Amino acid sequence: MVDTVTRDKWDKAAPTFDLMASRGAEVRWRPAKEALFSRMGDGNILFAALGTGLDIPTFPAGRHITAIDISPKMLERAAPRVAAYDGEINPLLMDVHEMDFPEASFDQAFTACTFCSVPDPVNGLRAIYRVLKPGGELCMFEHTGSRYYPFKPMMDLMSRLTEKLGPAMNRATVENVKAAGFTVTEVNHIYLDVVKTIIARKPE
Repeated sequence: MVDTVTRDKWDKAAPTFDLMASRGAEVRWRPAKEALFSRMGDGNILFAALGTGLDIPTFPAGRHITAIDISPKMLERAAPRVAAYDGEINPLLMDVHEMDFPEASFDQAFTACTFCSVPDPVNGLRAIYRVLKPGGELCMFEHTGSRYYPFKPMMDLMSRLTEKLGPAMNRATVENVKAAGFTVTEVNHIYLDVVKTIIARKPE
């Protein structure tokens, strides 16, 4: 069953997404993303969600990547960046909750500011867990909620508005990764305890 609410939200955001994201946050976080994506190996890689493809220039060359997104409008805007990539990216219109890949299809999965927007984050992560091979690696660049005052109450309040238009600001993503069955091996704080990278594995 298609999540039309989420699809339509991101279709609506697609025309202005690059303007909102590429001049500030994408420049600021590029070194951290490049470091994370340098972990991409030679196997089958899942990337969720592709959006307009702003992350593609930070991917290492020559990789085989299956990139999903729930928004057809986002994928349309990603097409030139997909075509310019020095490697193989297969963009697919797909909801992370309802991926139709066989179990154990991928060696690695990557996300970038994805699980602030997935409506049911634990079940979305369980879906990624299902399609990863045993021992497969999950690598995430995410902004999350904070444990500290005054950021925690501010972000809880802001999320009431922001999640209607785009991402939530207060997700407990590290805890959600653990709840989905992964073993978290590394958490690196990029900015305070809000922007971070998370490395996790599906047990053998």
